[in-house]
Amino acid sequence: MNIIDELTWRDAINQQTDAEGLRELVDQHKIALYCGVDPTGDSMHIGHLIPFMMMKRFELAGHHPYILIGGGTGSIGDPSGRNSERQLQTMEQVNHNVEALSSQMKRLFGGDANVTMVNNYSWLSKLSLLDFLRDYGKVVNVNTMLAKDIVASRLEVGISFTEFTYQILQSIDFLTLHRDYGIQLQIGGADQWGNITAGIDMIHKVMDANEPVYGLTIPLMLKADGTKFGKTAGGAIWLDSKKTSPYEFYQFWLNQDDRDVIKYLKFFTFLAKDEIDNLDKQVKLHPELRQAQRRLAEEVTRFVHGQEALDQAEKISDILFTGNVKDLSVAEVQEAFEKVPHVEVSGTNQNIVDLLASTAVEPSKRQAREDVAAGAITINGDRLTNINEVINPQENFSGKFMIIRRGKRNYFLAKVIN
Repeated sequence: MNIIDELTWRDAINQQTDAEGLRELVDQHKIALYCGVDPTGDSMHIGHLIPFMMMKRFELAGHHPYILIGGGTGSIGDPSGRNSERQLQTMEQVNHNVEALSSQMKRLFGGDANVTMVNNYSWLSKLSLLDFLRDYGKVVNVNTMLAKDIVASRLEVGISFTEFTYQILQSIDFLTLHRDYGIQLQIGGADQWGNITAGIDMIHKVMDANEPVYGLTIPLMLKADGTKFGKTAGGAIWLDSKKTSPYEFYQFWLNQDDRDVIKYLKFFTFLAKDEIDNLDKQVKLHPELRQAQRRLAEEVTRFVHGQEALDQAEKISDILFTGNVKDLSVAEVQEAFEKVPHVEVSGTNQNIVDLLASTAVEPSKRQAREDVAAGAITINGDRLTNINEVINPQENFSGKFMIIRRGKRNYFLAKVIN
């Protein structure tokens, strides 16, 4: 299947500058293409992952991706999607973020043989003000820049000259990469259309009006309820395992809506059409089995975090489903219960009713007695029904934690204080 046909089937194309020309190009040649990300933080989140999944598909089809980490553009800030100016980062922070994002990209793409990493600081930092104005500013029309959505959306509230020039700097990126590395295609999110077309315009003005360069954007990802994909009550879902644990990452995908899961399988996995079509049927026939969600969680977690992290995430999930929490290690307890309510408990033996009330797991001793007697309380996986039960908080998990569950869903992690 032609890579453009595959992206079309996956509903992964929003706009193209020359659809027919790009299709013909990738049919006849293996091309170099690029996508950029600015180092505004030291980790990408799953929203960033979308265009780079497209880049990975091109790589698997035999094309060569270049990943541009914007050490230069990131030092001034992209104006897209906000109503205020970015807070400038120190160059020390920018460089730290560049290193962190570069490491993430290499893990996703499998190393230097599969992807080439570039940093636009290496050429933008060498530009003098006069060179910028003479060589590039002269070929850019301000009226055209003002008409771009990325700038027009900021005119009412105001935009600094610094962020206004971002579009020119990104255009210089495309020109430099095309001229020095032979890159012919830029991929970006839907909000990058103006920057991409500005780059193509610059190449045509500086080099040749018929220079074969192309742009492709991906659709804005929305959930079935109309909200933006990747946003949760707990914040962003990060690719860095220290910010979002592999278990939490796995659970995010496992809990996707039936209405969204097939779309996400197309976007975020490399499963073949036949398998995704079969999973689509299973969603309709047996939604309670959640086979598509499980497959989605497996594939994306493996891609981002590796097989070992996937195995651990599945182990934790299975243990929590069965309630057999004693089988968890101390590290797994910390990972699995990172986002549940945390309480502190004394390491001395104490009555179960007193313990539940003193930690605010229960609002009162009366309620604690009722719930214990009704069998609604489990501690470290054991269901306790005796209101006179004496609890040793240091009995499990090396004496560091207790896991308390009230009902089926309300977990509490108690840290044992000696």
